[in-house]
Amino acid sequence: MKPLNDPLFVFVYIMEPKNPDKCSPELVKAHIAYLKKLHSREQLVLCGPFKNAGGGMVVVHASSMEDAIGIAEEDPFVKSGFESYLLRSWEIACEENNYLE
Repeated sequence: MKPLNDPLFVFVYIMEPKNPDKCSPELVKAHIAYLKKLHSREQLVLCGPFKNAGGGMVVVHASSMEDAIGIAEEDPFVKSGFESYLLRSWEIACEENNYLE
């Protein structure tokens, strides 16, 4: 797996409900299967729904912004139109890089 603190390879897509009526148990299963696929490819860093709002966040390793866009747009939640997304590259501050000091 690529180093988590490599700013060129870590991206976050934040999803927000767009068409709540499109959600179904089958769609949730497809989304989970997609996350498992990303995990098996060592692209998934972490993910989960927001507890105090709708939507959720997925953190991935990708080789470029274009690759990260492709990952987000293939997510069944996004692809179905159930949720929209906002994509950001993420520079992680951690002990290994002295919190970007």
